[in-house]
Amino acid sequence: MYKYKTKPYEHQEKIFADSWCRKYFGLFMEMGTGKSKVAIDTMGRLFLEDKIKACLILAPKGVFDNWVMNEIPRHLPSDINVKVVRWQTNHTKSFMSDLEKLILPDMQENNTLQVFVMNVEGLSTTKAFSFAKLFLNKNPDSIMIVDESTTIKNRSAKRTKNVVELGRLALFRRILTGSPITKSPMDLFSQCMFLSPNALGFKSYYAFQGRYAVVINKTMGHRSFRDIVGYQRLDELNGKLDKFSSRVLKNECLDLPEKVYVRRDIELTTEQTSAYQQMKRLALTELDQGRLASTQSVLTQIMRLQQICCGFLKLDDGEIKDLPNNRLNELLSVIEETTGKVIIWATWTHDIQAIEKLLIKNFGEDSVATYYGETPQDRRQEIVQKFQDKNDKLRFFVGQPKTGGFGITLTEASTVVYYSNSYDLEIRLQSEDRAHRIGQQNKVTYIDIVVPRTIDEKILKALKNKINIAEKVLGEDARQWLI
Repeated sequence: MYKYKTKPYEHQEKIFADSWCRKYFGLFMEMGTGKSKVAIDTMGRLFLEDKIKACLILAPKGVFDNWVMNEIPRHLPSDINVKVVRWQTNHTKSFMSDLEKLILPDMQENNTLQVFVMNVEGLSTTKAFSFAKLFLNKNPDSIMIVDESTTIKNRSAKRTKNVVELGRLALFRRILTGSPITKSPMDLFSQCMFLSPNALGFKSYYAFQGRYAVVINKTMGHRSFRDIVGYQRLDELNGKLDKFSSRVLKNECLDLPEKVYVRRDIELTTEQTSAYQQMKRLALTELDQGRLASTQSVLTQIMRLQQICCGFLKLDDGEIKDLPNNRLNELLSVIEETTGKVIIWATWTHDIQAIEKLLIKNFGEDSVATYYGETPQDRRQEIVQKFQDKNDKLRFFVGQPKTGGFGITLTEASTVVYYSNSYDLEIRLQSEDRAHRIGQQNKVTYIDIVVPRTIDEKILKALKNKINIAEKVLGEDARQWLI
């Protein structure tokens, strides 16, 4: 009998029992329903049953560190000896030593599960691909897990081709995603090809397309091409998927907590790192020289650091300078993992406008509405009514918490994304309650986008601990916040 380290929810236990020993399987579980735990328990039981000795986990940058630092330690049974190595592009002596212990059989620790965790974006490079391939070649008794598998939906991408090739070297394979289809049923092909060429019964994309898409020939100038204008036989396709996957929605999970919190980590770009360090040095200098004598002056410095984390810098003359950043891309990744309507809270007007532009580009003008200081008063109630109408095309409510976080009801959404957080505890609590209030029929998932080891993380930690930041930033506390 497998001994869980953390007690599973009923849906997790059922899926685990049905799938753990299968060679390939898709965990199509909505964000917040715990698909990573099912995958980790699968890995653990296969190891204990002596069916595997190793595991390769691929996940996007925003979540692959979470597997190493949180998910595996939390859910893998303590009686399993495990060696976990996180991929890094900078090959230090320590990293290479750890990697050798994973790859070389004579250096592996006896009766130890070897786990290699890589960011899936790295599989676009020859170096990362060659190390992953070497790991699987040396550890043929393995399971390969692709988290957020829509990252390999593009069959033409080098990353996808490499991941599918690696899948052939693993004895067991899993894909994890909240929704395997983001824009088109054609998204399924490469994800299922990774699982097995036999999963859908088509080894050719064009044969798959011909069966489930309506395609017409078009000519534009001297160029001819085939254009998908619709889809067909989707009931048949769903029937095939049901044979090797499980679909879980939050509203089906009666024993989930009322509120589920998820964190998505992103990295600062080189430009952000430079600006952040420079701003931090300036703030500490001003603190040492006694020019940050009030709570508001310290909070202003904190907000400037947070703005840099969000991808922009407000100059002294009021001009806003955009910085290359990963935040908008991570937001899109989060949205691809969700279904239904979504609330997106952002502190800064600049970010709200950038998010609106991004969502219009990807989902259409009718899909998004913004609710912040510049939103006309006579438009605000109309936006709320349209968002609360489940049949209306308005899917994304992008708001400023201090404007939209009080008094309105947004219970049609069960997913809330904090693109950035205010330091004000009351604003956070009130904005959470826009979705979690009378009228909400589902569990609510709250997703925070965070840059680790920055002011982002400190603000989130304080909010989670119900700390009013404004009361903690003077004296010695100010230095701790700024460093």
